Formats: sequence, structure tokens, C-alpha cells
Amino acid sequence: MSITLTPAAADKVKDLMAQPEQSEAKGLRVKVVGGGCSGLSYQIALERTPDENDKVMESEGINIYLDPKSALFIDGTQIDYHESMMGSGFAFSNPNATGTCGCGTSFTA
Repeated sequence: MSITLTPAAADKVKDLMAQPEQSEAKGLRVKVVGGGCSGLSYQIALERTPDENDKVMESEGINIYLDPKSALFIDGTQIDYHESMMGSGFAFSNPNATGTCGCGTSFTA
């Protein structure tokens, strides 16, 4: 089971964790939920602790928390962070996705 962060994504997560309102965050929750134009969507959030059944992994010095249901859909996914004049955000490269929407935030598996 693996989810990896690129150095750019890890740097952005570290920047977010350094914000005063996130001072207790110890890891990044990565989750898949139903919804979006392709059926499944990614969610990420900073969290203090993993849940009891979470898979906990580390990438680029960041703890990643993943619930068992989400793990079925995103094993092997790489998360990157892009900044441009058109916008910025996290991007997911998921080898399990059989299709994605135009905005890249939802997928089918």
C-alpha cells in the first residue's frame, strides 16, 4: 500500500501545517468519497491523529492517513502540487483510475 507525495506537494503540506491554526496537525488525510462528475472524488485534510483503522504511511517526511475503503481506490497514487498563473492546487496521478473528469478532481475506477 503506498501513496507518495512529490517534493512540491510535501513542501506545500509543510507550509500549511506551519500555519498557526494548523499547529496541532501531524499528518495528511487522503480520502476518496462518492461524488464529482466522474463518480469518485479526492479529499485531503490536515489531521492530528489517524483513526483506529487507518493505514499510516510516510512520504517526504509527511505522515499520510488513509482509511481502508479509500485504500481500495488509490493504492499507488502520487500527489503533486502545481502553481501557475491559471491557479494552483494538488494533482493526483492514480494508476487505478479508468477515467477522470476535465478538472482532475474526480475519477472512475
